[in-house]
Amino acid sequence: MVSGALIENVPWVQIILGYGQAVQSPFVVLDTGFSGDIQVTPKIAKELGLQITGVTPARIANGQVVQIPTALAVAAMEGHRAVIDVLISESMPLAGISFLTKFSYKAMVDCKNQLVALERMP
Repeated sequence: MVSGALIENVPWVQIILGYGQAVQSPFVVLDTGFSGDIQVTPKIAKELGLQITGVTPARIANGQVVQIPTALAVAAMEGHRAVIDVLISESMPLAGISFLTKFSYKAMVDCKNQLVALERMP
C-alpha cells in the first residue's frame, strides 16, 4: 500500500519517475478528474531529461482545450514498473485514473483522518 496525505483538502501521493539515468520522486495530486497517467511541471521534465514525443489536446478544469507537450517515462510503484505517458504543464503535478489503472490501484481518501492510500488490487 502507498500512503499519502490530505493537505488542505488536496490528496497527495509520492510516485517514482525515471527516464534514462535520472530518477525523481515527486509528490503529485491524486486527481480523479484527470484521465491521463501523470502530469509534471517543465522543471521536473527537464530534471528527468524527458524527450517530448508529441502534443496532445487536453480539456482543463475551466473547460478550455489546450495543447500540452507529452513524453514517455517509466514509473515504479511498490516494485512494479510501467511505461507511462507524461503531460508537461505549468500546472501542478497530477496522477490520474489511467495511472491508477496501469498499476491496478484502488484509491482511498479518508477525509476525517486526513489520509490517502493507494492499494494494489489483485
